[in-house]
Amino acid sequence: MAERIELTKKDRTSVFLRSTFIQGSWNYERMQNGGWAFSMIPAIKKLYKSKEDRSAALKRHLEFFNTHPYIASPILGVTLALEEERANGAPVDDVAIQGVKVGMMGPLAGVGDPVFWFTVRPMLGALGASLALSGSILGPIIFFVAWNIIRMAFMWYTQEFGYKAGSKITEDLSGGLLQKVTKGASILGMFVLGSLVERWVSVSFTPVVSQVQLSDGAFIDWSKLPSGTEGIKSAIEQYSSGLSLSNIQTTTLQDNLDSLIPGLAALLLTLLCMWLLKKKISPIIIIIGLFVVGVGLHVLNIM
Repeated sequence: MAERIELTKKDRTSVFLRSTFIQGSWNYERMQNGGWAFSMIPAIKKLYKSKEDRSAALKRHLEFFNTHPYIASPILGVTLALEEERANGAPVDDVAIQGVKVGMMGPLAGVGDPVFWFTVRPMLGALGASLALSGSILGPIIFFVAWNIIRMAFMWYTQEFGYKAGSKITEDLSGGLLQKVTKGASILGMFVLGSLVERWVSVSFTPVVSQVQLSDGAFIDWSKLPSGTEGIKSAIEQYSSGLSLSNIQTTTLQDNLDSLIPGLAALLLTLLCMWLLKKKISPIIIIIGLFVVGVGLHVLNIM
């Protein structure tokens, strides 16, 4: 019986150090796939001895991958565990590995931005700025040191957590646990991405459907406002109470669509892009197509 191959702490440390450069070769087609494959190289060299096996491993890790750069660490840990089990003969195929990666990267990406970009960094930045404004050189130093300690510690410990959790998942391969985790992660990922469509995809049709003359009292009469700051205050109060800014109420095609189903156009555009990707259309072609169509419709005053 062949001796079991295991990733040592040194191997996992090498992966961790490389993962700090996960966005070093970011591209518009497969996003962070180059940095991800670069991070996996120490583990691949340890787990697979033949050139063919190593090439196959690199190829499956060059598939699309994109998430918050620090949140990639727990996904790396789980993937390391799966690759380790596969190298030792467990029935872990390419679909299972890619499914876990894709299923985890969506939900976790939604966690990374508010935690790091919108909480930790502003807090440390405010602390550093307050010290700098008082003339202390410790301001930028504390920000730099504290930020890197927090992110490096988070990346290392979450990678280790993912590695240990992944090992437990692979212990019950015969019982279908991995398949259940993969399916659950994929469903959760699609749910989170779907909920972000209305927020991140913006489509607005500008053609005017109707213009209605408003009666007196339904709009702000700018000629009767007092001068100076009192006039500005009065206008803000009237607008807040529901009065229109002008005596003409204009309704656009987008207003009608929003009254029907808010975000319908954004959803349809997202579904179209997903359909094109399913038809093996290159993401670069889709991006260029959206750019050309968007500019054309804007010139025609449709969007």
